[in-house]
This record gives sequence, C-alpha cells and structure tokens, in this order.
Amino acid sequence: MQITSRRAASSYMKIVDNSYIGSSDEVTTLMDRVEVTFIKHFSNSNRREGMKLLRPKQRREKHRITFFSGFFSGCSIALLVGVTLLIEDRNFYAYIVLHMLVYAANIYFWRRYKINYRFIFGFEQGTELGYREVFLLSNGLAMLALGTFLVHLYIKMDSRKKDYKTYFDLLPLGLVIVVLFIVCCPFSNLYRSSRFFLIKCLFHCICAPFYKVTLPDFFLADQLTSQIQAIRSLEYYICFYTWEKLSQRRTKCSNHDAYNIFYFIVAVIPYWFRFLQCVRRLFEEKDIAHGYNGLRYFLTIVAVVIRTAFELKKQLTWQVLALVSSVIATMFNTYWDIFIDWGLLQRKSRNLFLRDKLLVSHKSVYFAAMILDILLRFAWLQVVLVVNVHSLRGTTISSIFSCLEILRRGMWNFFRLENEHLNNVGKYRAFKSVPLPFNYYDDDDDDDDDDDKDD
Repeated sequence: MQITSRRAASSYMKIVDNSYIGSSDEVTTLMDRVEVTFIKHFSNSNRREGMKLLRPKQRREKHRITFFSGFFSGCSIALLVGVTLLIEDRNFYAYIVLHMLVYAANIYFWRRYKINYRFIFGFEQGTELGYREVFLLSNGLAMLALGTFLVHLYIKMDSRKKDYKTYFDLLPLGLVIVVLFIVCCPFSNLYRSSRFFLIKCLFHCICAPFYKVTLPDFFLADQLTSQIQAIRSLEYYICFYTWEKLSQRRTKCSNHDAYNIFYFIVAVIPYWFRFLQCVRRLFEEKDIAHGYNGLRYFLTIVAVVIRTAFELKKQLTWQVLALVSSVIATMFNTYWDIFIDWGLLQRKSRNLFLRDKLLVSHKSVYFAAMILDILLRFAWLQVVLVVNVHSLRGTTISSIFSCLEILRRGMWNFFRLENEHLNNVGKYRAFKSVPLPFNYYDDDDDDDDDDDKDD
C-alpha cells in the first residue's frame, strides 16, 4: 500500500474478516489460547498489561494540535513583527524556538524517508513526539516569550508606571521560571515522558564521565554546541538580576571581571561535555576514533577561548591566534561532519563521492549539503576577520550567524541519523537487541501523542 500510495486498508480488512481466517472458530480459539499463555508468562498474569502489548490502541490524530499550532503561529508572527519594529535585542528565546522548529522539520523528514529515529534514540514505544507536537510547543513558547516582552516594554515606556518599574523588570525572569517549571513539572501532562527523557539526557551530559555514553546523550550535547549564544544570554540574565539590580545599574555586567571570566567558561561548556564523552568512550570501547573525536572538540575549545579573548581584547595578536586556531578547528570539524558523521565521500562507493546506500533519491541533495556545511562552518571566521567586532552582548551580525549555525545543525541532524540508520540496518552494530513487534501504550501520554498510522 505504501508503494502504490493507495489507501486499501479498509477494503483489505473486509476481505480478511469475511475469509475463513477471520470467521473460523478454530482460529479464534487459538488466539484466545495464545493470549492466555502470553498473559501468564510475560505479564505476570496481569491481563490488562498483557492486552496492552498484544492489542495496542491505535493513535488518533488530534485536530486540536493542528488548530493550536496554526493559532500560535499566527500570534507569534504578529508579535514578532511588533518586536522587530521596536528593535530590541532579546535573542535567547529566538534561538531555542528556531532550534525546536528545525527539530520538527527533522522529525518530518526522518519519517518521510523511513529513518527509524524512534528506535535509534531509544524512545519508549508510543510516547515519542511527532513533528506536529514539536511545532506546537515551539510556537507556544514563541508566543509566550514575545507577548511577555511586549508587555514588559510597554510598561517601561509608560511614564505613569515608573514607580513600579522594579517589579515589572521581573517579568523576563518570571518567564524563565515558568518555562523551567513546565519542563520539570512532574504531572502527567504536556508530554511528561518526553520532558523527562530530555532531562535525563541533559543530566547525563552534565555528568559525562560517570555515565555510559549513548546516542541520545551525545546527540543532545552536539545540539548544545549550536546554542552558545543562548547560553551566554542566560549568563546575562543572571548578571542582570544580581549585580546590576543590586548596584542600581551603576555598573554594567561587562565591567565585572567575574562576568568576563564566565563569558569564557559558558562558551566551552557544551564542547567540554562532548570532550568528556569522547574520553569515556575511548577508555570504555578502546576505539582510537573516539580519541580523534575528543581531540577535535579540544581544538574547538581552544579556538573558542582564543576567539572570545579577541572579542574582549581586540588586539592584533589575539586576532591572528584566533584566525589560525579557528581555521584548524573548522577544517577538522568539517572533515568529521562529511566523512565520519555523514559517511560521505567514500572512495569505492557505488555512488560517486557519496556512499553505497542513500535514502534520498536525488544525489544532488548530498552535494548541496556538503557545500552548505563547509560554507556555514567557515562563516564564523567573519567574527575574526572583521576588525570592529561586535559588543559583548552581541549585534545583528552575530545573531544572524548564530541562527545560521542552528540551521546547519538541523541539516547535520538529518544526515547524521540517516547514516546511523543505514549502519544499524547493514551492520547491526549499535544495539544488542531488536524490539519486539508489540507497542507499549502508556496511559500517561494518552493525550500527548499523535497518530502514527502514516508510517
């Protein structure tokens, strides 16, 4: 049915129901015996749990997800226009929302090209988010952030409310607290299983040397390396609501030595997570490739530190060092993206300069992706080559290139998982077991998941 693109399921099932198999008492008795045996030996005589596995409920597409996605999208666009006209620099949520939208697109294309991302990531069967849910969440967050910002700005501009300005300045902080509360909320709503899965992976990233590294852990750490500017924005939030508030704004964050030191540290935290993960895998798996991968992240850390020093010092010596270190790290990272992560440019491949197995029928897509990856990897060199570097909090140019890095990460995500999917199918190397053909239905996520019947 998938090959012919025809919906013949209903007519096919009618034939099955009217056939001997569908109406035979012997077949029905045999099915009952199988159910009783399975429930007795595989679910500890718990019929309810056993029937969940044998006869999982079919997911239904929820129209309210589509409705609210469109509603939030329209509100977000209207609010975005208002924020753009006001020319105010608040990019933290913009980076997160853009990354969520890119991830929603990744899920759509993974499903379209039959990449088993659920199995690769190890999602609990039936609880993973679809692209509609991720799109809904991203637009909801965008509307909430932009609405809060406009209210905050309106109150600041209203001279009649200046006496309450100190209290209204807490609105952005309150939004951060609300978002964190939603993410960590223990109640069984708002996709609890997915939120807890994210928290668990993040915790494993923070404690990288002490936990066995799995694909979801290092995949999330790679996503964090594309969110450096968002992490730096969090540092500014902390500074604004501590030092600047306590000093009645007599001093700026950039005037504090501690702030400048942490400006270095927060930029290398995601790369440090990946470096520790590579070290753990090197000692655990005894594969020298993980050592080379760790060296790649170490060189990136050096390049980021030197480049940050140049942003702060603005001296010719730092500019030269930043240029050299950035070129070396970028060349190493680009090579690893194309050759290792994507598995392209194979010498003896049946597909010239690609690999033997491809899921995208148009080969030009792979060549375009390689060219874009190279261009976007080297795009950050403009920070070093431009003499008049952006200020500590960033400008339009740095924001644009931060968004381009997130888009590059989204492109990397698709081909990285495609290569992982093909390697698992061809070599059976990444997983020790193959999941049973039974779906586990989680009651806590009944209202969270969409219909997977399109697969």
